[in-house]
Amino acid sequence: MKSILIVGLGRFGRHMAHKLVEQGNSVLAVEKSEERADNAINIVPNIQIGDAANEVFAQSLGVSNFDLCVIAIGDDFQISLEITVLFKDLGAKFILARASREVHRKLLLRNGADHVVYAEREMAERLAIKYGSKNLFDYIELTPEAAIYEMRVPESWYGKTILEKSVRTRYHISILATKKKGQIIPLPQPEHVFTSDETLIVFGGKTAARDLLK
Repeated sequence: MKSILIVGLGRFGRHMAHKLVEQGNSVLAVEKSEERADNAINIVPNIQIGDAANEVFAQSLGVSNFDLCVIAIGDDFQISLEITVLFKDLGAKFILARASREVHRKLLLRNGADHVVYAEREMAERLAIKYGSKNLFDYIELTPEAAIYEMRVPESWYGKTILEKSVRTRYHISILATKKKGQIIPLPQPEHVFTSDETLIVFGGKTAARDLLK
């Protein structure tokens, strides 16, 4: 369990809070608007109403005691930047901030944020990759160069084993699991025989994955 501070209870902040609480984390939310706070009380019961950009109020939160601070304000970049700088000065261990533009992402990273979520772009890219290929079912980017893919078994692999296809050396990907009828089988053995009714969960570089998906 982690202790997490979330600033801002707009749509992004509420979704983050809901998921973090669902995972069993200890979450404190901060929101300036009483109306937004009231609307989120069923999602995260521990809410403080106040201005996180106010240094006195921010100090009272004990920012340095949280494992993660989420600056979930996307509609006012100036305030988001001020809070990020203030929280870093107050000893925040890890700051995750939200940006709505690329230039904002760069400025937040330069001024104290440890990671910046560019939500609209990241979601658009993921959906474009996912739905732009008939052989791809899901996609999770790990770095700009590598990702995890859930993909259809290439037809030429049917009836062949992982060893026979020399998957790692020939295609430069690693098969993390196979999935059939909703059941995931992790780390299949080299003798595993590919079938048409299963999907593969693989890790690899984007270039290698694109070549295979073709």
